[in-house]
Amino acid sequence: MKKHSARAAPLSACNSPVLTLTKVEGDERSRESPAPAEAQMQAGAEGGGRVSRCCWKCSVTQLKKIFWGVAVVLGVCSSWSGSTQLAKLTFKKFDAPFTLTWFATNWNFLFFPLYYLGHVFKSAEKQSPKQRYRECCRFFGDNGLTLKVFFTKAAPFGVLWTLTNYLYLHAIKKINTTDVSVLFCCNKAFVFLLSWIVLRDRFMGVRIVAAIFAIAGIVMMTYADGFHSHSVIGIALVVGSASMSALYKVLFKLLLGSAKFGEAALFLSVLAVFNVLFVTCIPVILYFTKVEYWSSFDIVPWGNLCGFSILLLTFNILLNFGIAITYPTLISLGIVLSVPVNAVVDHYTSEIVFNSVRVIAIVIIGLGFLLLLLPEEWDVWVIKLLTRLKVRKKEELPEGNGDVTSGLPNKSRRTRPSMSSFAH
Repeated sequence: MKKHSARAAPLSACNSPVLTLTKVEGDERSRESPAPAEAQMQAGAEGGGRVSRCCWKCSVTQLKKIFWGVAVVLGVCSSWSGSTQLAKLTFKKFDAPFTLTWFATNWNFLFFPLYYLGHVFKSAEKQSPKQRYRECCRFFGDNGLTLKVFFTKAAPFGVLWTLTNYLYLHAIKKINTTDVSVLFCCNKAFVFLLSWIVLRDRFMGVRIVAAIFAIAGIVMMTYADGFHSHSVIGIALVVGSASMSALYKVLFKLLLGSAKFGEAALFLSVLAVFNVLFVTCIPVILYFTKVEYWSSFDIVPWGNLCGFSILLLTFNILLNFGIAITYPTLISLGIVLSVPVNAVVDHYTSEIVFNSVRVIAIVIIGLGFLLLLLPEEWDVWVIKLLTRLKVRKKEELPEGNGDVTSGLPNKSRRTRPSMSSFAH
């Protein structure tokens, strides 16, 4: 109730001067008693002014969203491609993909503190960190974040998060970053297939076509290098990473539903807590078994590790909270645009061969990804657009006939009236 009253108060304050202004104008009109034609003109001018103001506000709002959308797209593209390239450089000095995954996941703990800082600066009603935490904990249920909820609703997603990132980073060791980034785009097709099977989402033919494109692109990408064991393992790792990412998203929707910004920030911070408590033992075991071993901590490229973690954190922040300032479709475009960026970098830094099969595979997977960005009602919009175009053409034809007969004498106009008069 407090929020409602707080929102209603500014509206009444804004409307009161307008009401006073209309009263004064009404008194002046009763004194002057203008003619009906003048009154109609005044009313029309006022109505036109209001419409133009509304249109101006709408256009400014849309321009702001598009501007922020472009900024977010550039941020998503640069952070995703930058983290991929930096991981590739890191593995030349520090060959430990799981340790890098564990180190970068720990940075997720910053999600909720960063969200709370944004809440303090932006929200009108300030809350203490404890109050905000308790309010966001309702996302996990009536009892909040209990030990049972932690193991049943947070731990599975922590495992999927770790697997997604580890398989992606391990694939970067096997194949070039262009192939890794384009194959990871298939996760959107996997999300659709799992949502259709598990969540019983609406069947869409265009998305089935997109899924077929994704599968065809994977096969062609494998064929591009001649089915060598090294490239096949790398492609299998990326497809596994995309599958884990799709499973993460579908299970989140199935078990937890949709989350607000604060709830999502708290959930991602909880994943970092799970990572510290239960995943830390795995890098230690890998170190002592010399699977991921380094002779001394002095040779660890801490700058690369921290840079990769910051870029990945930035990417996840933009991906999860960018919808607050722009359209979700624009955010997804940033992931696709990272493919040509990685291709340009690979062209100058590695021995990648862009043969016809690889280029066709990249185009097919990219096209499938773009098809999956179409909204569910895209076919209805297309039908409406075609209907409007047909109606306009029908209206333009009679008007054209009327213009052609405009050169005839007046008698012919009276005896043979134009068909345009009956069109309306």
